[in-house]
Amino acid sequence: MSDPISPNPTPKLPPLSGKAQDTARQFEAVFIGQMAKLMLESVDQDGPFSGGHGEEMFRGVLAEKMGEEIASGRGIGLSDTIMAEIIRLQQATLSGKETP
Repeated sequence: MSDPISPNPTPKLPPLSGKAQDTARQFEAVFIGQMAKLMLESVDQDGPFSGGHGEEMFRGVLAEKMGEEIASGRGIGLSDTIMAEIIRLQQATLSGKETP
C-alpha cells in the first residue's frame, strides 16, 4: 500500500492575545461614541428644556459612555470585522504572501 500524499501543512497561527481583542473592542467603542456624538449634536438645543452649558459638557461624556456600553455588549460587529482582518493579515504574513 502506498502512503497518501499529505497536503502542505498549514502554518500554525500564534494565539491571538486578549490585547488584540481588547484593542478591537476599544476601537469599536470609540467609533460608536463618535457616531453618538454626531447624533446628539443634531438634536435641537433651544427651548425651555435646554440644559445650557452643563448639557453641552455632558453630551460628550454621554456619547463616550454610550459607545462603551454598546461595544461591551454585542456591539455593532465592528470588532469582529477588525479581528477577522488581523487574523487574515497574520495568515498572509506567515504564508509569505503580500497583503493588498
